[in-house]
Amino acid sequence: MKNKLGLIYLLLLFIWSCNGDKTTDTVQEPIIYKPVPEFSADTAYNFIQKQVDFGPRVPNTAGHRKAKEWLIQKFEEFGLEVQTQEFQAKTYDNQFWDLTNIVASYNPSAKKRVLLAAHWDTRRIADKDTQRIDEPIDGANDGGSGVAVLLEIARVIQESALKPDIGIDFILFDGEDDGEPEHTNSRDNSQIWWCLGSQHWSKTPHQKGYAAYYGILVDLVGAKGARFYREGYSMRYGKNIVNKVWNFASELGYSDFFIMRDAPEIIDDHVFVNRDAGIPMINIVEFSPDFGFGHYHHTHSDNMDIIDKRSLRAVGQTVLFTIYQE
Repeated sequence: MKNKLGLIYLLLLFIWSCNGDKTTDTVQEPIIYKPVPEFSADTAYNFIQKQVDFGPRVPNTAGHRKAKEWLIQKFEEFGLEVQTQEFQAKTYDNQFWDLTNIVASYNPSAKKRVLLAAHWDTRRIADKDTQRIDEPIDGANDGGSGVAVLLEIARVIQESALKPDIGIDFILFDGEDDGEPEHTNSRDNSQIWWCLGSQHWSKTPHQKGYAAYYGILVDLVGAKGARFYREGYSMRYGKNIVNKVWNFASELGYSDFFIMRDAPEIIDDHVFVNRDAGIPMINIVEFSPDFGFGHYHHTHSDNMDIIDKRSLRAVGQTVLFTIYQE
């Protein structure tokens, strides 16, 4: 439900119910939603393009360093208080990576806070591809789309006269998209070798005693034909949040994107935020209960050709609407 003037007004939604007496109708209290500014899919698309232009954002590379500087700059442009959490992590093949979690806070003094997260790094191999397997991928969708959605939400909040009543922490986790190749015969199960940034932050947050009301992770949210199912860990840790977000999506007219069907559990950044930080976080992610990840996943097809502004708008407007109702 898109308002062309840039505001969404879902006012006076009446729910009618009929009791056992066919002659009596009961009118419940109207649900009044707060007005919400409009998410620009065009701007989000441009934010993805900018990231891709840096090249693969693999840790310890020039593209990674340039992207980091740009992301910090953009959040500061949007009037947010920015902190970086720099740390070193060991990879599955015994490298040591210099990683940075980027934390940007809106209304940092507010006690009630919501956490919005994505990962900003990209995968160093295309292990699901049939060619150039050892080369890094663009990560337009896997990494780039989630970051772009959060940047656009931050921009909209800064530029709109309408402001949310809560504090919001945008966290871009680093080192999410590593991990052993898909078909390896020497898998090391001693620990989880991906989601390195969220594992670090969840145990040592940027602020001592940090707490949030809940969190939303966005990952793989920009592809053509994307469908978002109710991921298993999200339902385990934050079923009420999932239901709220999916119902809002339906109200906004995005039920073709947000599917009322459960999907298996996947290990993504939200797992560690739930388990180690104790913050209920859900994951909006393209992962089908029928065939898993999209055909582009961890291949060189994950480029700008697969990005669809309709998918970006559906996710971005739904998350924006959700935080404005708090």
